[in-house]
Amino acid sequence: MRAHLVTHVLILALLTFSVQAHADIYRYEDPDGTLHFTDAPTDKRFKVFMRDIKKDKKLRTAFKLPGYARDPAQFEPIILACSREFGVDSSLVKAVIHAESGYNPTAVSSKGAQGLMQLMPSTAKGLKVADSMDPGDNIRGGVRYLRFLLDTFKGNESLALAAYNSGLSKVAKYGGIPPYPETQQYVAKVLSYRNNYR
Repeated sequence: MRAHLVTHVLILALLTFSVQAHADIYRYEDPDGTLHFTDAPTDKRFKVFMRDIKKDKKLRTAFKLPGYARDPAQFEPIILACSREFGVDSSLVKAVIHAESGYNPTAVSSKGAQGLMQLMPSTAKGLKVADSMDPGDNIRGGVRYLRFLLDTFKGNESLALAAYNSGLSKVAKYGGIPPYPETQQYVAKVLSYRNNYR
């Protein structure tokens, strides 16, 4: 309980800082669940947690918002519509978004994955996603990809999530969830989030 409180206080402080100082904020999570935040990353494990929309004219225009779009409720209609369209459990979609970007529509990973569902440019292109930073395009592409993975693995959510994280070839190579701590933790985390969203 105390750890959660400290995390919330840190996030609140960072949100306040970012609005005042107008700087991108980066974070990474240790295997034990400890969160690290910085505005000057010195480690490749850091991923963009919050991008400064005010410095980016294109993003500011696209979102038409005075600050940061981080309220999960605002994406609910898009998530529900895409979940119905592709027949994917909406709680699973929310869990993936939660794990991938923390509901930050402008998140960009160190590997180049973008948006709410962290689509790699090549994956986004194959899914015909016009703009990965657009929440609607990103979620629709991500849910469509999840549907493909679920079909590929005959409804096995764990394998589908492992492929979403590490790639189809890695899951095929190992005949199951790859022996990578990051992927194993990712699958467990998303399934835990999914149960909470249910």
